[in-house]
Amino acid sequence: MEKQTTPEIYFHVGMGKAASTFLQYNVFPKFRDIHYIQRTKYRRSIRIISRSKYQKYLVSGELDNRLYENYIHEFSSFFPGTRTIIILRHHDSWIASQYRRYVKNGNPWRFHDFFDIHNDHGYWKQKDLYYFPLIKILEQHFKYKPYVLFYDDLRDNPEEFIRKIATYIGASYDINKINLSHRHSSYNEKQLRVIYQLSKKIDIRRKRKGTNKTIRAIRGLIPNIIRYSTLYLAYLIPGSNLGNEVRIPSETLEEIRKYYASDWDQCVKYAADFNPL
Repeated sequence: MEKQTTPEIYFHVGMGKAASTFLQYNVFPKFRDIHYIQRTKYRRSIRIISRSKYQKYLVSGELDNRLYENYIHEFSSFFPGTRTIIILRHHDSWIASQYRRYVKNGNPWRFHDFFDIHNDHGYWKQKDLYYFPLIKILEQHFKYKPYVLFYDDLRDNPEEFIRKIATYIGASYDINKINLSHRHSSYNEKQLRVIYQLSKKIDIRRKRKGTNKTIRAIRGLIPNIIRYSTLYLAYLIPGSNLGNEVRIPSETLEEIRKYYASDWDQCVKYAADFNPL
């Protein structure tokens, strides 16, 4: 694939559990004056942009920050003039939400098995929770500084948050046509405790192995049916004997916030220093 002179490109570098799904399905499709490439197609976005003739593009992906740099390097090698947007959520809130997602997906972990703030023995490593290095990766790979926004601002004032993004990318929209309700709300603790107890007994994680698409789909469908049926039936199960394994102590979350305070402050300062609007 040959490199080419590019049109105006904006890339929302979405992080899981930072309102990416809400933006990708409720907001970005409603923007006018820009061609939107949503997350189900973002891995083909280089090919799509190279083969089409729109004047302006908005690409949105959801990148696990441990796979982040590889894709950023690839995309920037074709489109170094891309302007990027990244949305950050407080470290403690973000890792707690990620943990709930992993439990919901059938991983029988207690929180310290997932993220260990003391000894770093968890599945998610301490180095992978730093945000400022992600900003620097964007800055190093693209000609323009990233536009850094914050999840709390979206939660507190979604209309103003949407206006900021639309103004930055030069898109028009009708706010009355945007559904401001969040997608993929977190499951409650009782539901997670039920799914946790089940996942300790049987493997209900989605299986992705295999070369045959049909077989892979079936292998993924059955665990999904079990998990989501369990989550919705959890309301009928008495909660007194379910244990407290998925509960995240408030003092642990406070430790996490303090541990990453300087990283968060760096991000906030960066955003204040580079405000393109």
